Amino acid sequence: MLPILLILPIAQTIPLPPSPPEEVVQTQQVRPLPGKLDRIPTFNSNSPEKVLTEGILLSTFPGEDKKVPTAHLNYPFKGRFDIFAHHVAEAPTPNDLRSLYLGIILHNPGKQPVKINVFQGATYLSQPDAPFVELPSLSKNLLGNVFAGPGDRVMNDVLRGRRQKIFPAQIVIPPGQSQMLLNAPIPVKGLTPPLNGRSALVRLHSSGTVYAASLAMFAKTNSDGSERPPTLEEWQILLNNANLAGPRDKTPTPLEKSDKPIIYGRVAGVANGSFWRAFITDSPKSKYLTIPQPGQAYSYALSTVPGGTLGTGQIQSAPMLVRYPDTAYLAHGNYGIQYSLKFPLSNNTQTPQKVTISMQTPLKEDQLVKPGLRFLSTPAKQVFFRGTVRLGYKDDQGKQQTQFVHLVQKRGQAGEPLVVLNMKPGDKRLVQVDFLYPPDATPPQVLTVETAQKSAVN
Repeated sequence: MLPILLILPIAQTIPLPPSPPEEVVQTQQVRPLPGKLDRIPTFNSNSPEKVLTEGILLSTFPGEDKKVPTAHLNYPFKGRFDIFAHHVAEAPTPNDLRSLYLGIILHNPGKQPVKINVFQGATYLSQPDAPFVELPSLSKNLLGNVFAGPGDRVMNDVLRGRRQKIFPAQIVIPPGQSQMLLNAPIPVKGLTPPLNGRSALVRLHSSGTVYAASLAMFAKTNSDGSERPPTLEEWQILLNNANLAGPRDKTPTPLEKSDKPIIYGRVAGVANGSFWRAFITDSPKSKYLTIPQPGQAYSYALSTVPGGTLGTGQIQSAPMLVRYPDTAYLAHGNYGIQYSLKFPLSNNTQTPQKVTISMQTPLKEDQLVKPGLRFLSTPAKQVFFRGTVRLGYKDDQGKQQTQFVHLVQKRGQAGEPLVVLNMKPGDKRLVQVDFLYPPDATPPQVLTVETAQKSAVN
């Protein structure tokens, strides 16, 4: 007799939701960043970020003789200043696939010609110039060909001192006249979804007073149906007659309303600062920065914002000299601002020490709940920093090194060492760290100096 086989139903298993990543506390001191922003004004055009209607993005022209005086902030530039812009275009309707043009106009109100020198400058589109591709958390970037997103690529170029050919080395503006610094499209046709972005950063010096404006206008059409860029005259008509471009971003929370959830808002105005320079030592009177004890670390806060000072109480966001009432009170994130930081490290122990410097993206806190920074065992999906860092230092053989490293850090990511030094007893090494804080990054970050638990073996 054959055996009887009983076929039992397979029990259905319901997958459990993934458990949230564990928080990992790294016990280390968090210090305010020494130094400060300089006073070079930065024209910061980032609101509205997504532009669907034509109009004025940011104008520092006087409001007199303008149809909408409140759209103009009346701030003249002279000498050194920067221009930063970061905007996104999306097709207003599925059938309206016109390119949106980003125009930046400069005007000489005086009676003498004005010479404007362009030191560095770059502008890129998301598509096709710099798509948001996945990249490793750390990549060597000596040639500057590692980037993801237009802001990342622009900051990478300017960090290297480059000036794209689209920007002339010098512009001469006759008395009472205007010229376009940028007249570039943000195309959406052929893209799925029909969405594209453009970033720009230009460092300038003007021999006389000038006004600046960033403007948004849809491409004009030739008789054959092809697109053409707006002319200088068409830009001037828009500047004189248009209102602010839309739709407007969320209105920010007033700085004194600390009891409410913070809406930072987008920036549209002139920020006070282009560089944050710091020579980081034990104290203002000291010449060196003593390395941590073996197994210990300390961190310096970067790009701190209200509600995210990591226990330092320091807000690094550049103050606004002029702004629109519905835009950010401070230049949160310091987009386009260069951090130029020097660490004169000193090993004052009697044994060799292995010292590392890392950039990290801890969880955002204002007051530290625990004595240290909080990270995630598995970093979140959101990318919080995407940019290139330049490092200058002498290696263990005494040879001067200049390295470019591209970083991608997600929320709660502890990061990898940017520099590893095996320091002999009494050794002193100067490490310089430079980067431009990129658009699409989310503050705050820290730079951490750490000494390994065990002595370095030479």
